[in-house]
Amino acid sequence: MPPLFLINYKFNQMIKSKVTVDKTYKLTSSSTPLAYFIPTRNSTSYSLLYYDEEKNENRALRYAKNQKSPFEDEQDGNTILEAVVFEDGFLSVPRSNPVLQEFLHYHPMNGKEFVEVNSEKDAEADLEALNIQADALVAAKSLSIEELENISRVVFGTDPSKYSTAELKRDILLLARNNPEVFLDALSDPSTNLKSKIQGFFEKGLISFRKNKKEVWFNTVSNKSRMLAIPYKEDPIDAIASYLQSDAGIESLKMLENLAEN
Repeated sequence: MPPLFLINYKFNQMIKSKVTVDKTYKLTSSSTPLAYFIPTRNSTSYSLLYYDEEKNENRALRYAKNQKSPFEDEQDGNTILEAVVFEDGFLSVPRSNPVLQEFLHYHPMNGKEFVEVNSEKDAEADLEALNIQADALVAAKSLSIEELENISRVVFGTDPSKYSTAELKRDILLLARNNPEVFLDALSDPSTNLKSKIQGFFEKGLISFRKNKKEVWFNTVSNKSRMLAIPYKEDPIDAIASYLQSDAGIESLKMLENLAEN
């Protein structure tokens, strides 16, 4: 990707040469009002400034429909201010209004509250999302029963023994369709198998939480001692997995695996 100053330079050259096209902008929020006004001039209530790298200064923006520039320092004293309104989440700006297009380009809300509609870019994003979803569905269909159970334990936190094979397959396929990234991350995570085992240890009552899930204790016939304290703000299953893979916990893992198989 070219540096930001080069992008700005190319955009400035486009504006100066009057090579413009019709553009449409949309609000980024999923819930949009019927009418959404954006600030159109720099004021004490809203700082509408653009840092000009070339001049090394902050320049005040102001949209006036009878001016040739969106910068106050390039406008004359006879400005006609005009509101900029997104209707139903969209704003169309014809090529005959390059000043408004330039104003929106430099506006601090650009990229945050609103973005320019780019059909090609949107299509590429949609295509990528569909490809990820397709990959996830193909992978989900080829899972073994053990893999289905592992992912079910880790992602859903459920005991797969309480569900039929058809129910597990359905739930995993729905996960792959609706949240393909989550599914693929779980599938590719080398710790998924271990995390599934840990969930199984809880299901069999071999380990248990105490003190509001702040501690994990062994709960076997011969061992009722504390395994570990969960570090502050750390996911309990992640903390247990880290411990069981450590030198101090590897023997505990072997012991729990043996008990779980019997």
